[in-house]
Amino acid sequence: MSNSPASNEQQAAAAFTRQSTIFDDIYAGNTIVHYKRQRVRRHMEFLLAPGSAILELNAGTGDDALYFARQGHHVHATDISAGMQAELKKKVMLAGLHHKISNELCSYTDLEHLQRRGPYDAIFSNFAGLNCTNELNKVMQSLSPLLKPGGTATLVILPRFCLWETLLVFKGKLKTAFRRFVSSKGRRAHIEGTYFSCWYYSPAYIKRVAAPWFDVMALEGLCTIVPPSYIEGFAEKYPRIYSWMVKKEEKLKSKWPWRNIGDYYIITLMKKL
Repeated sequence: MSNSPASNEQQAAAAFTRQSTIFDDIYAGNTIVHYKRQRVRRHMEFLLAPGSAILELNAGTGDDALYFARQGHHVHATDISAGMQAELKKKVMLAGLHHKISNELCSYTDLEHLQRRGPYDAIFSNFAGLNCTNELNKVMQSLSPLLKPGGTATLVILPRFCLWETLLVFKGKLKTAFRRFVSSKGRRAHIEGTYFSCWYYSPAYIKRVAAPWFDVMALEGLCTIVPPSYIEGFAEKYPRIYSWMVKKEEKLKSKWPWRNIGDYYIITLMKKL
């Protein structure tokens, strides 16, 4: 099996296409997934001017695109998975938001042709879609020409160190505890029986590769104190503890070291003038 970037993207696209028809059902009842979406959307809303033009990368089935369209923004929702795009189009038509949401089958490593659609006020990539490429430096370089001066790029990334996962060493789950400490070849992941590679990127890496074109505007940890969403049923089983964790994370999300050690981090970059 080829390990080339193009081959890996094709494998990831096939995996998510296979999962696309059941994707929403898998996560619909997960309280922590809802918490994560609320956090990311609140972060974005603080930055967006009314009626902003948004380019969404790895848009999936379109939950975030529909949300921002309902807030009055215009979204061009892209994804490399044909299945995800098909589900998104169905939801857009049912919601009657085709005048607010456009879509396109497109890899985030091939964004140059989108310049004809821009420039955009904001670029948005949620829930680690960008961890599926080892060419993140190429992606970062391609974002700046797509944005207006002072435009923003908000990325939700899996870091190289996650406190919650590392603590699993004490439960004997060594593979999970150390899975982010991987070589440049990445870590093999699989969805619906299809394998592809993913990579983990620290905030320091993002800052470094983005520095020629962007200034860092905001950085916050996501699921640093609140547990990751794959610990299913935690919020329902321990509602008081979960509520305390949410409040504590809200206070500490932008402080060191919490902004760097969550299951994800949210980083917003502003295009240099």
